[in-house]
Amino acid sequence: MYIKVKRILDILASLILITVFAFPMLIISVILIAEGSGTVLFCQQRPGKNGKLFKIFKFRTMLPEISRNGIPLTDIERITKFGAFLRATSFDETPQLFNVLKGDMSFIGPRPLLVDYLGLYSERQAHRHDVLPGISGFAQVNGRNAITWEQKFEYDVIYTEKIGFFLDLKIFAKTLLNVLRKEGINSENNIIMHKFTGNNINE
Repeated sequence: MYIKVKRILDILASLILITVFAFPMLIISVILIAEGSGTVLFCQQRPGKNGKLFKIFKFRTMLPEISRNGIPLTDIERITKFGAFLRATSFDETPQLFNVLKGDMSFIGPRPLLVDYLGLYSERQAHRHDVLPGISGFAQVNGRNAITWEQKFEYDVIYTEKIGFFLDLKIFAKTLLNVLRKEGINSENNIIMHKFTGNNINE
């Protein structure tokens, strides 16, 4: 029952927030166009509920992998100054409001990760795809990049097991607080979280 109510809330909230953030998103788009270093949006296929692929939308925060001089760039070197600002304020995620409106995502749920990870999850970890992925989730308000992949996935699975209105409300409130405090945005020493390459232990 709650899943149906959750979808209705997602539609209503996404419509309201798209209206509220329409002007800021327009300004961000103009700035990214003025930078002239790539497209406005970063679009990539990600696995959603039941592993079904969809195209996620974000504002571009990174330069191409190869510089104009033909020199390969590291992920940290690729992040622009404006891109770092967008990430610090979480404005880079605002285009995902359209993903929520389409039904690809929810406001709250496990973050949609790379398609490459699908074959690396343990049987338990794979249950993170039992629900719609979210803009924010249980793992994001409990450490985000400061915790291990295994810890993140455990939080994700716990969420799918305990999904409910009050848990979503708690996660939403903590997300707003973290954004205002700029907490949990990045790991302590790295802007980019290292890629998941498989579990350290057999489960």
